[in-house]
Amino acid sequence: MTQSHMAREVAEIPQAAARFLSQSAAAVADAAAAMRAADPALLVTVARGSSDHAATYLKYAVELLAGVPVASVGPSIASIYRRPLKLGKAACIGISQSGQSPDIVEMIRAARAGGALTIAITNHADSPMAQASAACLPLQAGTEHSVAATKTFVISVLAGLALLAEWQEDAGLRAAVAGAPEAFAQALALDWSPLAARLSRAQSLYVLGRGPAFAIASEAALKFKETCGLHAESFSAAEVLHGPSAIVQAQFPVLALGVADAALPQVEATAARLAEQGADVFLTGGEAAGAVTLPSVAGLHPLLAPLALSVGFYAFIEALARRRGYDPDVPPHLRKVTETV
Repeated sequence: MTQSHMAREVAEIPQAAARFLSQSAAAVADAAAAMRAADPALLVTVARGSSDHAATYLKYAVELLAGVPVASVGPSIASIYRRPLKLGKAACIGISQSGQSPDIVEMIRAARAGGALTIAITNHADSPMAQASAACLPLQAGTEHSVAATKTFVISVLAGLALLAEWQEDAGLRAAVAGAPEAFAQALALDWSPLAARLSRAQSLYVLGRGPAFAIASEAALKFKETCGLHAESFSAAEVLHGPSAIVQAQFPVLALGVADAALPQVEATAARLAEQGADVFLTGGEAAGAVTLPSVAGLHPLLAPLALSVGFYAFIEALARRRGYDPDVPPHLRKVTETV
């Protein structure tokens, strides 16, 4: 069987990470210096799709490490409603692999006009979004042919973590970022075949996480839809108990993404509770009564561990798509670059 573009691009993630860390180091340092000089009281993000999941990941990372609140701004505020925002004490990060979507570009321009320090995270340093921003972190990921974003998602998050580490001058996160290529290589070897067997004919599932891992849960749910024709919904492992758990009955599949951080005991407790309701629960990073434990890369910084999970998940989901009879490179009704207003 011919290898898919998606499989090749997932396999390239460790090399793409190393390339970003080498070739964009100066851009990261310059942007971090601008962040320290601006000393923002608020950070806003502008993104859609997988890039918005990357923004959610950075929201948790920034709030946990820097103590600066982060909010997602709807691009339509600028592109359709034409309303200015007062962002004089804010920084604004735009995330887009193409950097071309008109609504993202317009919001970046509006944020800059409103007084924000604007930073673009994109795979195309000459894109309209990059040109509209005060600083740019080029992903150096190379061409991504598969419609479903994989390596550009991972490197977008890595770029944000690298910026955060330098902005805060945090030695622990700096070391974790430097070790990311090796962590990603280990993640590619994870065996999630028990989950693949359960989902080969499934129709729906929940994906759960807390903190940065919630962003990965959201990205995973999107990839289940895009590549496998599988209806998946993502929830916080706390939020799922506020209503959605009511439909979890016998053999309902649940993927709970746990990592070794302060939220793990709560994720384990939720996994055990849903397993008690009869769900088929699969859990990473811990153990829960009635749940199947899936392997993950151990010993990682808690702000990097969920990102490593995404790398293992991408290898898993590409194989699951083919197992379910789908072409992971060409999801129905989707294009690689989606331009919205």
